[in-house]
Amino acid sequence: MRVFLCSFFLLFCSCSSQGERFQNIEPVPDKSFFDVLKWRLFTEREPWPKWIEAPQFKVDKKRIEGDALSYAVINHASVLIQWKGLNILTDPIYSDRSSPVSWAGPKRVRPPGIRFEDLPPIDMVLISHNHYDHLDTETLKRLEESHRPLFVAGLKNGELLRDLGLSQIKEMDWWDSFKMGDVSIYFVPAQHWSARGLFDRRETLWGGYGLKGPRGEHIYFAGDTGYGKFFKIIKERLGPVHLAFLPIGAYEPRWFMKPQHVNPSEAIQAHYDLESKRSVGIHFETFQLTDEGYGEPREALDKEWAEKERKTEFRVPTFGESVLIEKL
Repeated sequence: MRVFLCSFFLLFCSCSSQGERFQNIEPVPDKSFFDVLKWRLFTEREPWPKWIEAPQFKVDKKRIEGDALSYAVINHASVLIQWKGLNILTDPIYSDRSSPVSWAGPKRVRPPGIRFEDLPPIDMVLISHNHYDHLDTETLKRLEESHRPLFVAGLKNGELLRDLGLSQIKEMDWWDSFKMGDVSIYFVPAQHWSARGLFDRRETLWGGYGLKGPRGEHIYFAGDTGYGKFFKIIKERLGPVHLAFLPIGAYEPRWFMKPQHVNPSEAIQAHYDLESKRSVGIHFETFQLTDEGYGEPREALDKEWAEKERKTEFRVPTFGESVLIEKL
């Protein structure tokens, strides 16, 4: 009952559409209150394990210099990217629940692949949007206390971040950019939405990130998104992608989730739209947010990818494992 009530609260947030709001490139109709009821009352969720014992890894190096890059998918959409002397963390969540309350809501079913205490010095945190599984306030406060990084987010997220006591904050519109060291950071479109309460749907901007190196190397972090023409637009404006982090989970039932969450097949299509050399799956096997089974995203992607050409790569990561790429 507690899980149902929390899920109901979070999804009810998607029903309000009053006042000025941000929009997707391809407008997506808001779900109605009755759509939410239909999903939560009349569809059946596949069972997930309550807990999975999984290894936690150490980070191989504190920093990566030169042409090499190292990444580790910690869990969900939390990725550690070590590149050009910078340590970048995306959508970090170390809390036990993805929820506005500590006593209910989607609960972690496995430990983070890297312990918080084992993170290297973090220079920058990229936040895709304000949903609880991507903007985890307790984790952000811990990062401020331990690392004092620059926190980057879409427009109008700054008020919440300042209220948390974060000292370095940068808000961005789509296609805005800035530079840190040798890396240019672009905030790019996604097809999604934002809300943390009952009446703030789409009041803060959501998106993904493109990281560009001095020789045109392009790393792309999608965050949380449905499928749309914006993938091709990102490739056209920023160039083909050398390494992409694409969501593969939280996609069932399709009639409800399709506008906001890609499934594995659509993630593969995004890989091709981006002309990605290497892609890595994220956003799966951590919190049960939707109806598909625990292992279904991994199995579906592996099965479909096995039927594709082998000139490029799309892998499902081992959480916490550092992967070194000598040159993008």
